[in-house]
Formats: sequence, C-alpha cells, structure tokens
Amino acid sequence: MKIDLQLLTEVAKGAACAAGKKILEIYEAADVEVAYKKDDSPLTKADQAAHHVIMEFLLETGIPVLSEEGKDIPYTERSQWDYFWMVDPLDGTKEFIRKNGEFTVNIALIHTGQPILGVVYAPVLDWLYWGNGEEGAWKQVGNGVAERLILPSGRRVDTIVASRSHLTEETQAFLDKFPGVEVVSMGSSLKFLLVAENKAQVYPRFAPTMEWDTAAAHGVLKAMGAEVLLAGGTEPLRYNKEVLLNPYFVCFNTGVLPD
Repeated sequence: MKIDLQLLTEVAKGAACAAGKKILEIYEAADVEVAYKKDDSPLTKADQAAHHVIMEFLLETGIPVLSEEGKDIPYTERSQWDYFWMVDPLDGTKEFIRKNGEFTVNIALIHTGQPILGVVYAPVLDWLYWGNGEEGAWKQVGNGVAERLILPSGRRVDTIVASRSHLTEETQAFLDKFPGVEVVSMGSSLKFLLVAENKAQVYPRFAPTMEWDTAAAHGVLKAMGAEVLLAGGTEPLRYNKEVLLNPYFVCFNTGVLPD
C-alpha cells in the first residue's frame, strides 16, 4: 500500500477538528448525559458522536480503523493489518464531565507497531497538534500561525508532568530521583504535549493506559525526535498488541534520565 503521509495528516486533522466541534456542542449543553462502561468509566454521548464523525473521514482512506468506541476487532484480523488508524474519539472523559477543558481527540496512523502520524486536538482550548516523519511536528492555536515543535537544546530536567488521578508509589519513586524538580498536572494526552512543547521534559506513567490513549501524542513526539520508552528499558512503546493495555512507560525530550 502506497501511503501519502501529508495527505493522510490533513485527513486526520479534518477528522479531529470536526469531531471536536461535535464534542463542543454536547459539552456546552446544560446537561451532560453520562452512562457507564462495564469497567464503570464514564461514557458520554460525546464519545459516540465523535466516533461516528471520525469514522466518516477515515473510512474514505480505505485504511482499517481501531477505535476505543469500536475496539472489539479480533486480534486474528487486526494482526494482519499493515497500516491502521488508532483512534480515541474523546480522551479524558472525566475531564469532560468536570468541564475543565483538558480533553482531546486522538488520531494516529500505525505501521508495524509504531505511530507514523499523530494528530491531537483539544476542542475547548482550540489547540491542534500534528506530526509525521516527513513534515515534523506542529502546534496551531485557533486560526493562528502553526509553530513547529523542536527538541530543546538543553538536557536538564526542570519540570515533570504527572497524572492528577494516578500518582502511584512507582511514580513517586521516579519523582524522588529528581529532587527539587517542579511537578505539574494535566489531563488526557495533553501530558505528552507538555513534553513536546518543553513545558515539561519528562512524563512517567506507572499506571494503566490503553493503546488509543497514547498513540496519537506518541506520533507527534516521534515526529520531533522525542520518544516514549518502556519504563526501565530502551524499547519504544508498541501498538496493535494482542492485549491493548500499555505497559508502564516514560516519555521524554531529553537524553538525561536516571537509572
């Protein structure tokens, strides 16, 4: 299959922004309808509405789609995919319900276990991030001029971003290796993008995530030369595993990490 990364990036950006618009219609309503999934995590109308909008865009590409809201595809089938879209229509459902604006639409293109294209859109903030191996990584705020995201020249770790709701013992032990460092919190995949913008240099995750939670932001980071590695190792986080649960990982934009 011949892939046009730049064209597919534009398709994914259009899908993310259209889904974000649909999400905002529901977000701004007085009463957010909330149901619950089997694991008791909240599922809103917005998740499902965004999923349908994104599918309308991505199915036109002829590339298979694995979405959180349509994830029950047997591994025997998806293991044969050369390329596929990995989608989280609304990452940060709890942030959506709390109305703090820290939620995102995540779309990634995966090839041989790695994201080669990533798009992340934060509808309330109107922040759009995208990246691929041909064009690098970018951020656009509203209708403003897009700015390229580049690796910092320094190698210091001044700020670490950690999850508000998943500050585990392992995370604290990691933070203890950086005495005096500032620790900031952010919802959804925006934690990765703080690293992409060098507002933080490291994001350790020692709590459960699924592949669709991380793939799009991972794609943006890879496009700028940053990485997401398995905790304690040198192997990158991989996608389309038989079990879609991620192992623990560390995202960073600096070469200085303690053992």
